[in-house]
Parts: sequence; C-alpha cells; structure tokens
Amino acid sequence: MQKMYSRPLRSGRVDLNIVPKEETIRFLLNYSKALNVIDYRNLKFEALLN
Repeated sequence: MQKMYSRPLRSGRVDLNIVPKEETIRFLLNYSKALNVIDYRNLKFEALLN
C-alpha cells in the first residue's frame, strides 16, 4: 500500500485541488472497517477481519 497517489509539482509545491479516485476512497474505508485494534495492558494487537 505504499503506492504514490499524488506527485508534487516540479516547483516543489503541492496542488491542493487533487481529488482521489472513488476506488481509492472505497479501498481505504473497507480497510479501516476490517481493521481491529486490541489494547491489552501496554500492548497493541492489530488484526484484519476479512
């Protein structure tokens, strides 16, 4: 998931009008729904519920 979804302009400035694709938003929302974080004492466990 380390794919670059936007690139800075050659001048080094970031375009604030970049809009992500609908499939990208859907992927991130589905991923966040499937992610379960369990806190146990001082430990955190992450589980993907697929």
